[in-house]
Amino acid sequence: MILSPINRREWLGRFGMGFGGLALAEMLSQSAATAESGVLGGFHHPPKAKRVIYLFQSGGPSQLDLYDRKPLLVEKTGEQLPDSVRGGQRLTGMSGNQSSIPLVGSPFAFAQYGESGAWLSELLPHTAKVADRLCFIRTMYTESINHGPGVTFMQSGNQIPGRPSIGAWLDYGLGNEHDDLPSFVVLITKNKSGQPLMSHLWGAGFLPTKHQAVRFRSGADPVLYVNNPPGVSRENRRQLLDGLRELHEHQFAGTPDTEITARIANYEMAFRMQASVPDVTDFSDEPKSVLDMYGPDAKDPGTFAANCVLARRLAERGVRFIQLYHQDWDHHGGLKGGITREAKQTDQPAAALVEDLAQRGMLDDTLVVWGGEFGRTNYCQGLYKPGQDFGRDHHPRCFTIWMAGGGVKPGTTYGETCEYGYNIVKDGVHVHDFHATMLHLLGIDHERLTYKFQGRRYRLTDVHGKVVAGILA
Repeated sequence: MILSPINRREWLGRFGMGFGGLALAEMLSQSAATAESGVLGGFHHPPKAKRVIYLFQSGGPSQLDLYDRKPLLVEKTGEQLPDSVRGGQRLTGMSGNQSSIPLVGSPFAFAQYGESGAWLSELLPHTAKVADRLCFIRTMYTESINHGPGVTFMQSGNQIPGRPSIGAWLDYGLGNEHDDLPSFVVLITKNKSGQPLMSHLWGAGFLPTKHQAVRFRSGADPVLYVNNPPGVSRENRRQLLDGLRELHEHQFAGTPDTEITARIANYEMAFRMQASVPDVTDFSDEPKSVLDMYGPDAKDPGTFAANCVLARRLAERGVRFIQLYHQDWDHHGGLKGGITREAKQTDQPAAALVEDLAQRGMLDDTLVVWGGEFGRTNYCQGLYKPGQDFGRDHHPRCFTIWMAGGGVKPGTTYGETCEYGYNIVKDGVHVHDFHATMLHLLGIDHERLTYKFQGRRYRLTDVHGKVVAGILA
């Protein structure tokens, strides 16, 4: 007897009273729905923010030279860090073997700005102008003391690569508002050095790959491999994708793997982006007054200023999570010149972004975040010589970030560090708390956005995190 071949879809339809076929159909419908609305199908509570623009400052900006004024350090410069203040904290290998740990105050002047009276360094004259729109969190703390785990922790809630990034979690949970652009975009300042930025920082981890970010680059082709090669028309590409989709659907019928549907979704998004990307990256319709507000680099694609303008344009078009990375904040030496340079590149564009969003009526529902992976020490790395430049080592115990818009209380300074700028004395905010609060502002209960992987349900905040009620408007 010759047996006719039978594929998995037919087998599921014939046996088990057809319930297997129903399950397969449900998987297909869920995959299609996920590409648009996300697995949550809505919000856990009314959101304050519709989108996030995260200005990540890679390398660990010195909070003591930008935001957290400590006159006692200036007074005690050159004296040793008291053991009672250090409290046995581990130090990195770069300063842990120093025979001397001399305190060093900031060489920059601080002043109070706005009705809120926020203290800011002279390095941030533009940020000072929008101080009353910002919420400064002085008491962020992390478990990481080195860059790789530190940046990974801030971006994914875990120090080990392989977990989904914040934007991937949002795309998985809430889906995409725009048919022609991804919901998660990454922009990196060009021509920067410092610690490398790896793709796992904006990856999907164990989530389907369609939830990872799309990176926009500077240059003629902002998104790699989206444009058609010479001799291939848009009509030809459409026919090719239609045929490829049929093959993938046939493959899915035999092997119901969500990565197959993710591949289909990625190809379709790439096709639609052929028309949308040139439009969003073309600044020719931006008034000169707007570009001037962002600074002289705004017309140079790939600079931090240009990326801030592009972030606003992406936000206007419904992109949910826009991640900017700016490197070179790792000042183990030459801090005075290094931090002056980075502040000059980022201060005006970041402040302009906040003001631009406010003028367009978008700040109320756009959450803007500025910050790095940890802070810097109150002591000098290496020998301290009066009158000479110096550096600061990594410091995870306390550092400063700021947030604006999106349901955050403006004109607020939250938390308090000790007079040495070394420890938190009031209202600490852990990385998991930061993530929980961000999700809360986006209408998500951080404990209910989960994904089952290898027998366990995972979430961005792991098994920790609490919403920081004190910064909510």
